[in-house]
Amino acid sequence: MPLRFLTAGESHGPAMLAILEGMPAGLKITPNVIDHELQRRQRGYGAGPRMKLEKDQAIIQSGILEGKTTGAPISLSIINADHEKWKNKDIPPMTAPRPGHADLVGAIKYGYEDLRPSLERASARETSARVAVGAICKHLLEEFGVQIGGYVVSIGKVKADLFDMNLPDRSVRAEESEVRCPNEGAAQEMIAEIESAIKGKNTLGGVIEVVAMGLPPGLGSHVQWDRKLESRLGAAILGIQAIKGVEFGPAFENARLRGTEAQDQIFREGEKLVRKTNRAGGIEGGITNGEPIIIRAAMKPIASTLTPQETVDIFSGEETVTTYERSDFCPVPRAVPIIEAVTAFVLADALLEKLGGDSLAEMLPRFAALKQAKLSDIKLDNQPHKFW
Repeated sequence: MPLRFLTAGESHGPAMLAILEGMPAGLKITPNVIDHELQRRQRGYGAGPRMKLEKDQAIIQSGILEGKTTGAPISLSIINADHEKWKNKDIPPMTAPRPGHADLVGAIKYGYEDLRPSLERASARETSARVAVGAICKHLLEEFGVQIGGYVVSIGKVKADLFDMNLPDRSVRAEESEVRCPNEGAAQEMIAEIESAIKGKNTLGGVIEVVAMGLPPGLGSHVQWDRKLESRLGAAILGIQAIKGVEFGPAFENARLRGTEAQDQIFREGEKLVRKTNRAGGIEGGITNGEPIIIRAAMKPIASTLTPQETVDIFSGEETVTTYERSDFCPVPRAVPIIEAVTAFVLADALLEKLGGDSLAEMLPRFAALKQAKLSDIKLDNQPHKFW
């Protein structure tokens, strides 16, 4: 069964909800595993005031019994502490849409009589449910030695130089930083950049990098566009609020190179086929090649700014300016665990697709038997073949 999930809930509704289906039986998991990731999502320099109000915790409603997954759908709820301030209250009408948000287009599509329903569902508050789902998927991948970690590469005009830092250290050191940047000097510049934006009543975006290590070759497929691993990962990451671009490895840099400079040449070390570079970002032809998967996501500055922006009051038809809705000044550091979460979901799904099985006990021996990039694992007969 493919892994799939749905979320439900509004920003100021009673709770955020998630249902995860297809998780194999026998995975040991406690609420602490999920809550750890939820707490990571709430940390980050530049976060808005709501993060001081919410203390997110997952309530497991089904699919986990005596600390183990049962194979049944897992349902989770996360209480919205801010809901009590909105419950049964008269909320002023919202008629002036914010540029860059779902306010206007949502009302056009669904015929709302007020703009707020667009805001409520489009809000990044929904990502708490995705992080909860991703926490379970990360936990599953860890059983197979797969590690996923992320960090901030740039905020605004400040870019971190990480060339001399190895991949495992980057995400570990990032968690010691308020802006989740492993380069301490760049992190201080990023904080100053955020402070400048706050003083200027503005917002900032940036670039986040996520790395997945320990994956075997052979996940994904080249045979259909929607089975290619880049396609699946790209769709999941672009589905996150304010994410507007994704690249695998140094894709845009590769576009400026000659073909012989942009590939990862193949060498032999004993039985192993190895690469000395990873310009493909760990994926060739839509399939993992055994190298770390490296993904970069570009996050735009978010739409809700203290400085008013030009808009039109839809009710009166008059030109006006936006009204501020409480939000982050820079959501980039907080987005790191969100991108990790959706990456974990896609990779867990690809691994389940490869291994099959209804339980962890079935999957582990199959994982150990997977082919690797070794000469002895690839059986070619060196004979002519007639095609078609």
